[in-house]
Amino acid sequence: MFDVFKISGSAMTAQEKRLNVVASNLANADSVTSSDGQPYKAKQVVFSAVQVGGDNATGVQVKQVVDDPGPPQLVYNPQHPLADKDGYVAMPNVNPVDEMVNMISASRSYQTQVDTVNAARTMLSKALTIGQ
Repeated sequence: MFDVFKISGSAMTAQEKRLNVVASNLANADSVTSSDGQPYKAKQVVFSAVQVGGDNATGVQVKQVVDDPGPPQLVYNPQHPLADKDGYVAMPNVNPVDEMVNMISASRSYQTQVDTVNAARTMLSKALTIGQ
């Protein structure tokens, strides 16, 4: 029964990291250049299964955070100082709509794990009162 807390805890930690990546992507959606002088590349999390407890208790963890391999978005703005000879500015490959969907999904997944932990806590509490 206590593995439920470990499994849900690992899922909440993974979703928290996912939310941080989404926040970073949204914050940099309009950044023309990053620290390396290139347009910001959207980040994506890669999850993997991990043993978190006893017999067959499998949780989740963020294996790595990778750059989205998609090309930068080209925006026509010939007055921009970073525009190329054709007047296009390379912008980050962040799609705000996709990021908002990721944020909602991660937030709901996190809330589901909170509900699971609360239900398990309630069941354990009720089990303790049965013996009285």
